[in-house]
Amino acid sequence: MRGEQRRSRLPLRRSLFGRLLAVSALVAACSVAATAWLAVQTTSGAIKQEQGQNLTADARIYNTLLGYAAGHPTWDGVDGTVRDLARQSGRRIALTTEQRRPLADSASLPSPPALPPQASAIVDPLSVDTALSRTADREGGAADRVDPRAVGPFRLPAAERTALQNAADRNAACLNRIGIAADVVRGASGRPRVQVVGNDPDRLRNTRCTSEELDTPTATERKALDALNGLANACLKRQSRSAIHLNPDLSWGDGPMPRPAAGVAKVATPVPSVRNGEDDRAAASCVDTARREQLSSYVASPALLFIGDEGGTTVPGFDLSPANTAKIAGAAALVLALTVGATVLAGSRLVRPLHALTGAAQRMRDGEDSAPVRVTDDNEIGRLAAAFNDMADHRARLETQRKDMVSDVAHELRTPLSNIRGWLEAAQDGLAEPDPAFIASLHTEAVQLQHIIDDLQDLAAADAGALRLHPEPVRIEDVLAQVAAAHQARAETAGVALSALPAVGDAPAPELWADPVRLRQAIGNLVSNAVRHTPSGGRVTVRAYGSASSADGAADGGEVVVEVADTGSGISAAHLPHVFDRFWRAEKSRSRRTGGSGLGLAIVRKLVEAHGGSVSAVSVEGQGSVFTLRLPAAPAEAGSQEADGAAPKAPDRA
Repeated sequence: MRGEQRRSRLPLRRSLFGRLLAVSALVAACSVAATAWLAVQTTSGAIKQEQGQNLTADARIYNTLLGYAAGHPTWDGVDGTVRDLARQSGRRIALTTEQRRPLADSASLPSPPALPPQASAIVDPLSVDTALSRTADREGGAADRVDPRAVGPFRLPAAERTALQNAADRNAACLNRIGIAADVVRGASGRPRVQVVGNDPDRLRNTRCTSEELDTPTATERKALDALNGLANACLKRQSRSAIHLNPDLSWGDGPMPRPAAGVAKVATPVPSVRNGEDDRAAASCVDTARREQLSSYVASPALLFIGDEGGTTVPGFDLSPANTAKIAGAAALVLALTVGATVLAGSRLVRPLHALTGAAQRMRDGEDSAPVRVTDDNEIGRLAAAFNDMADHRARLETQRKDMVSDVAHELRTPLSNIRGWLEAAQDGLAEPDPAFIASLHTEAVQLQHIIDDLQDLAAADAGALRLHPEPVRIEDVLAQVAAAHQARAETAGVALSALPAVGDAPAPELWADPVRLRQAIGNLVSNAVRHTPSGGRVTVRAYGSASSADGAADGGEVVVEVADTGSGISAAHLPHVFDRFWRAEKSRSRRTGGSGLGLAIVRKLVEAHGGSVSAVSVEGQGSVFTLRLPAAPAEAGSQEADGAAPKAPDRA
């Protein structure tokens, strides 16, 4: 009943899943309420104007046009690029000069609507909007807002590009040969650079894969760098400051700077030299001004960008107003606070019993007596705590049984060993003669000791799953006759009548598929136990018969029932459930008046279970006992194979 109660499904309102579901529903309801409040407070027109179109698509449009401006001195020919972008995004794109003179417009209407007062962005390669463009960061560009694709006089001619490309390919091949994964990438100016996996330049410094050609400016670059250096120094001269020397990576100093590792990407960020802060700030400003002056004739002039819907209306879509930004932030903060509060409340109630379980498990690990974990709720956690308490009780019982078993084994082995030692010491002292009676006494004790050891080995093999069976077709009548004959002499000595009765109704019992040696051992233990506990003049009977259904109610093949009945002293109702326990005997004094080690019935149960059967006992104190074995009968095909002369095949059973 208790197992069925544990396996039953908990009501949803009491289960942990139901509680988590309720918390999730609460959080979802708060989120919906906050979203609805935000939608009501913000008009549809403001949402359309401020949220507009997808910011990712807007940034892509901006970057594409920015790249066009960086690579062309004028906006002539940009119409095709604008129309392609409009077709891909499904939106209207318009470009005008800063004086609003049209440069390109993707509107297909004969008379498109007028452009709004405010542009979506300003396309200027010399003043990049960093909120919309990440090209500079990806390509290692400067933080001075100059688009890295604007190279101007630094663009390499075909001959120099080819020579540097060949050098870079050789460098990358060399690195790949020594186990450093490398690839060649080309910058906007056409200069290639070797990029290693992980982008770690330090890995290149200790290799022989160097290329002076990649580290040395070409004639074109030297010419452009000298011109840029002249413009920067002219700016510094106007401020009455000392001249600087620009390096290929646009760092500066009073003398030559250390060269970077071979093939490492040039960093376009100005790196101040060892100068005072004011001089460095002035130098950085002049270098930036000089770059803009040098590139101004190579890039297109600034243009206003307008992005709108297909109908022609253009709206700025890159910014949210401060008021609506505050509303969104407030709603998000409210939802976050509710979520955190509900999670903390549910989580604290959830982990409290888990902490108690953890503490109890740690105390159990340390060998302390752990008090049962308090079970307050009948949910998954409560059932886990109940299972833990059951496990702790079971562990305590097993520990007690282990200690008792060690004590029992020691006692059972000590008794015959003590007798053997006593007789040997008596013979050694001349108090006993080693006559045949003396030898027989020692032999009896040695046989008893060997019997206990064999029983322990059988139980150990059964517990470890190493008790192997060698099944074959067996007639139970033959086994019973052999067992009765083997124990007949002992029964006659004890004055007990031992007999093997015929099957019920004179019908032969079905054939068994079993190990005959182990089967005789199991039935023999029952007969030996019955003879031992039956007084003189009593009777022990053994019989077998077939049953139509198996113990579990299945009718496949039936079963064979073996009964061993005696008219002995019987077993009390309090002791009956323990008769198959190891080392259990009704005589707690261990007087050995009736002999036995307390292992015989435990071995019977293990052997019968190994055959797929079961064993039970009924007894009336003072009237006798009946031990019943139920074994599955051999399958029908096994009998037919035997009739045909073929031995049935079956693997050994452990």
